[in-house]
Amino acid sequence: MSEIQKVSPLKDAFTSMFDAAYSLNRQNILDLCCFDNHAKVIDLGCDDGAWTSRLGQQIGSTDLFGVEIVPERANMASKRGVSVVTHDLALDLPFEADSFDVVHANQVIEHVPYIDRFAAEIFRVLKPGGYAVISTENASSWHNVFSLIMGWQMFSLTNLSTMRLGLGNPLALHRGEKDHLGSWTHKTIFSYCGLIDFLEAHGFRSVKVKGAGYYPLPSWVGKLDPRHSHFITAICYK
Repeated sequence: MSEIQKVSPLKDAFTSMFDAAYSLNRQNILDLCCFDNHAKVIDLGCDDGAWTSRLGQQIGSTDLFGVEIVPERANMASKRGVSVVTHDLALDLPFEADSFDVVHANQVIEHVPYIDRFAAEIFRVLKPGGYAVISTENASSWHNVFSLIMGWQMFSLTNLSTMRLGLGNPLALHRGEKDHLGSWTHKTIFSYCGLIDFLEAHGFRSVKVKGAGYYPLPSWVGKLDPRHSHFITAICYK
């Protein structure tokens, strides 16, 4: 029996744990958002706008903007009342400096090829005193550490090729899938300290991080030890 056949029955359990961690991570994002019904909010990588609308409800604002690279998803977001620009986040943002009170990017920074430009653009379009909420996977999570000990590709970097996803890790959720966009592959995975240092290097202040997911323990344990949680979510100010 191959290594892949031996571990494949664990994938269903891992999927369930992932879903719980992802749900808690979204709650962490909402908890970090401050109520301000005058806030101008932008969601980078807004997809179909459903989550953008939820952010707006939490903040109390209807002044919602989004950036999305896939035209069909951008159109869906627009129908939800989000002012969407179809645009590649590898490029400079098509907005004036000091335009937004809140910039949000959930599970986006790991897909961007030029992270320095991405962070600099977030800082540029934020108003002084505004804040960014940036969420991503954590290179220093215990399950990534475990996969490296096993000689596997870390979970957070198994989708690095459009040829086939789940490369190098028999427990990867999307192992064997094909035909994904190049924009969906992961380029950079930050550790807990790496994300903080990176944001501070770009001029952000008061960087604080929340965690979610702590396999195989319950997801809430990640809130106690964000250094080794699956997801890390940073709030930082201009």
